[in-house]
Amino acid sequence: MHLISTTEELEAAVAELSKSDFVTVDTEFIRETTFWPILCLIQMAAPGVTALVDPMAPGMDLKSFFELMANEKVTKVFHAARQDVEIVFHLGGLIPHPIFDTQVAAMVCGFGDSVSYDQIVQKITGTRLDKSSRFTDWRRRPLSEKQLDYALADVTYLIEVYRHLRDELDRENRRHWLKEEMDVLTSRQTYDPHPEDAWKRLKMRLRKPQELAVVQHVAAWREREARERDVPRQRVIKDDAVYEIAQQQPRDQAALARLRMTPKGWERSATAVSLLEAVNAALAIPREQLPKAPKPSQSPEGSGAAAELLKVLLKLVAEKEGVAPKVLASSDDLDRIAADGDKADVPAFHGWRRAVFGEQALKLVHGELALRFDNRKIVVFEAGGAA
Repeated sequence: MHLISTTEELEAAVAELSKSDFVTVDTEFIRETTFWPILCLIQMAAPGVTALVDPMAPGMDLKSFFELMANEKVTKVFHAARQDVEIVFHLGGLIPHPIFDTQVAAMVCGFGDSVSYDQIVQKITGTRLDKSSRFTDWRRRPLSEKQLDYALADVTYLIEVYRHLRDELDRENRRHWLKEEMDVLTSRQTYDPHPEDAWKRLKMRLRKPQELAVVQHVAAWREREARERDVPRQRVIKDDAVYEIAQQQPRDQAALARLRMTPKGWERSATAVSLLEAVNAALAIPREQLPKAPKPSQSPEGSGAAAELLKVLLKLVAEKEGVAPKVLASSDDLDRIAADGDKADVPAFHGWRRAVFGEQALKLVHGELALRFDNRKIVVFEAGGAA
């Protein structure tokens, strides 16, 4: 199997692929020891055309590949697109557009939540893929024929999967149901978050505004440090260390050395010095300018039981519509609807989701809909009316 290793070969392959109105795309990468993923292989296919590209080949220029990703006349088809799009954005400075994510489309078409590629290939084509090369170190060369076969299968079978899902969406008039998810996948903000927002990744219970200020500054410092050094965030300092620093608020090396989560002697490093600068900057914020620590939400009495009823309604509606429940609403959405009713600002109350599920959810919360067990089935009926 031929592996494209020159810029000229890539340009010729892209020229052929560009003749199709869609191209299936996948990438193989490694990111265990880096902040940014290391691109090791690019796979592409269109009807009658396939391409395996070695981006690590000496002198390889990926300009034509990025031009294809930006070509508005060609739909780029991915399965679980986010990490592939992140790679294109980081290396090429652009977001592939237009795109079609078959994992999202599969949920809309009733294949379940977050269905894997091999599962959907088997369901649609009847083919069971060989996944024995899944844990390949894609940086090593040469790649074996078995590894290349595995990689190419990730885009060749995707052609039939895409056609099946596209046609199903058109038959059910649900193509617009994907728009919201595709908008998120093609937003630059999704792949270029500000370091100042890095603290939002952390799941920590913070009670004091000053603790939150320290977390915000330290998380932003860690994000910049990880990007600059190209190492995972946890290699800079672990999440638990961020939390301990927020609580103990060390102002100098001696105080930093007393922390349980920092290695012995680390407090004398240049990295520790810059960390202390971030901590002290947070501690210098005037009291009136400190961020407000989020208050623990107290759900109204009975909202827990209401959320459970909403889960039953969600499952019934999802089964009736032939979609994955996750497409219509998340568990957090249901909790917010149960607690806040009409005031809940959740996706289920906007666009097509409101018409499919949101309106019924509100009726249930308001007591206008009811559920009952009838002949070993749960049925929904208008409160006060017949089933």
